[in-house]
Amino acid sequence: MIQGYRVLAVIPARGGSKGIPGKNIRPFLGKPLLAWTVEQALAAAFVDRVVVSTDDEAIARVAREAGADVPFRRPAALAEDDVPIAQAVAHAARWLHEHGQPYDIVVQLEATSPFRYPGDIDRAIQTLVTTPQAQSVVAVGPVTNDHPLWALKVQDGFLTKFCDTDAGNVNRQYLARAYLPYSIYVAWYEPLIQHRTFYLPRTAPYFLRREQKVDIDDEVDWFLAECLVRRYLLSQDAQPKTQNPSPKEGTR
Repeated sequence: MIQGYRVLAVIPARGGSKGIPGKNIRPFLGKPLLAWTVEQALAAAFVDRVVVSTDDEAIARVAREAGADVPFRRPAALAEDDVPIAQAVAHAARWLHEHGQPYDIVVQLEATSPFRYPGDIDRAIQTLVTTPQAQSVVAVGPVTNDHPLWALKVQDGFLTKFCDTDAGNVNRQYLARAYLPYSIYVAWYEPLIQHRTFYLPRTAPYFLRREQKVDIDDEVDWFLAECLVRRYLLSQDAQPKTQNPSPKEGTR
C-alpha cells in the first residue's frame, strides 16, 4: 500500500509458449523463470498482493510454490497468441474487483523479463502516485545501437526505409533519444479497465538501465538473459547505487 492506495501485482504466464515450450517454469539459474518475478513482486514494499494469471495447471502450481496467489484460471480466449498481455492483466484486476477484492493500482510484471533491481517496482509505483495527472507508468530503457529510424523493410523485393526519413545517414548521437519498454507497467485501476492498455494518454516514464533489457522469446534470448542476470543482478559489486537513473545515466 502507498498513501492509502491498495496495489495489486499481476504476473501473466500462459502455457502456450511457442519459442521455448514451457519457458515460464523452465529452470533459470537454479529456479523456475516465473519464480524470479514472483519473488521480486513479493519483496516490493508497496505491493499488497501478487497474483499469477495463467491457463496452465503446472504454471499455477509453480506460482503457488513461489508464494503467489492463483485465485482463478485465465479464460482460454485470453490465452491466445494474438491477445495483448494487458487485456489478461485487466481481466485479473476486474475479476478480483467483482469478487470483493478491489485494488487502486495495478502492476503488470512479465515473467519473461526477470531482471529488476531491488526497489524498481516500488519506485515505478511511486512515480505513478507522485506524478500529477499520470494515468500510468511504463518502465523504459534507452535504445542504443538499433535506433528505430534506421530500420529497413523489403518492398517489391528491395530494401527501403521503414520510416520516411533521412535518418539512415545520420550518426546515432544526432538522433532523437528513443526508448523501449522494459519490464514494469503500472496504472490506476479505472483507466486500465476502461482502455485495457498501459499506454494511456498520460503515461509517465520510469527509467531503467541498459542491461535490464531482458525479454526472453527464444534460446538466444535465454542465453543472453542468463549472462546479464548473472553478471549484474547476482553480482553485488555490479549493482548500481541508484535504481532509477536519468536518461543520460542509462546510456552508459
